[in-house]
Amino acid sequence: MGVKHVLTVPGRYEEIQKICQFVAEGAAESGLDETAVFHIELACDEACTNIIEHAYGGEGKGEIAISWQLKDSTFTVTFHDNGRSFNPDAVPQPALPPTSPDPKSAPDIDNVKVGGLGIHFMRQLMDDVQFDFDEKEGNTLVLVKNKS
Repeated sequence: MGVKHVLTVPGRYEEIQKICQFVAEGAAESGLDETAVFHIELACDEACTNIIEHAYGGEGKGEIAISWQLKDSTFTVTFHDNGRSFNPDAVPQPALPPTSPDPKSAPDIDNVKVGGLGIHFMRQLMDDVQFDFDEKEGNTLVLVKNKS
């Protein structure tokens, strides 16, 4: 069993960089390559933003507990908060605009529907994303990245 590294910070936007750095250093220390570390950082940023915005409904309303662990070749990051419960299954898949056949033209961002992009984004970046919510215990988000 790998050692579990834990950090608890106030739910504030200014803390997100510290959280991402804590997790990225852990991923690098665990031997993940630069691309994997970058993906983990992006997913971490998204997760923290979601916790502050949605679970707590704003800054300074609670804490975020983060831990990371390497077990075998699996790097796992866990986020815990005591905000409003959240059911990711209730969030519809984002309606992404159709991609243009011309690779030079970017998709029309104005046509992207708001909502669900964060979860969709995390699922694209990570090998596994798990949510658990409990009325008494709060929300737990688990992000998993396998070492290649």
